[in-house]
Amino acid sequence: MSTALALAVRDSNTMLRRNLLHARRYPSLTLNLLLTPVMLLLLFVYIFGGAMSAGIGGGGIGDGGSDRSAYIAYLVPGILLMTIGSTTIGTAVSVSMDMNEGIIARFRTMAIHRGSVLIGHVVGSVLQVLASLVLVGAVGVAIGFRSTDATALEWLAAFGLLVLFALALTWIAVGMGLSSPNPEAASNTAMPLIFLPLISSTFVPIDAMPGWFQPVAEYQPFTPAIETLRGLLLGTEIGNNGWIAVSWCLVLAALGYYWSKSLFDRDAK
Repeated sequence: MSTALALAVRDSNTMLRRNLLHARRYPSLTLNLLLTPVMLLLLFVYIFGGAMSAGIGGGGIGDGGSDRSAYIAYLVPGILLMTIGSTTIGTAVSVSMDMNEGIIARFRTMAIHRGSVLIGHVVGSVLQVLASLVLVGAVGVAIGFRSTDATALEWLAAFGLLVLFALALTWIAVGMGLSSPNPEAASNTAMPLIFLPLISSTFVPIDAMPGWFQPVAEYQPFTPAIETLRGLLLGTEIGNNGWIAVSWCLVLAALGYYWSKSLFDRDAK
């Protein structure tokens, strides 16, 4: 058992290095996906920030729109979650490329642990997501985001939530990549990972939305994760959002894992 585990770890580590090397050689996909949350962050802060800040009680309009700090603090946690969804689209495309180029079929003929191929993609994607979060977070800090009174434990909980959310969406993205006939289809299939944050509480509070639209924004995985992250970093009320967000992550991770595994095993037959 220990020998089998050691082989699985060794092969997974090899596949991880392969995926990281591939990402380093072809960084354009990750950079293009990273550009979306960064541009939205800058757009909503510098174009709409004054009006939005006034709308959530931060002033803004009364002083010519110069005080956007309240809206920056509100916006950045949502943009961080959007960054996860955006970056994991690259995973779906990468998995689909491997399937179409035949490298997966070649791996299956080699004496390697079967699960190491998917594990390499997942771990590599989570590491890329964390790097993307650091970059987007740095942009947020540069334009004025500051965490208020967050303790070390709250920062650790926030980091854990981001990693768990990234892991869940990555497994979903792997399934999307395996089920798509080509990389272009994989990119289109994974678009909900960007679209859902747009209709969540990323940009405005749910109670400011039309009544008929509020359930759409509330009953989805991004909103409770965003509200939990805001609560941890800004000291706002979390309520039930914490356990709802963790539940969403665990359910999505389990569904994504079993979906990906079934597709991978089916294609091997």
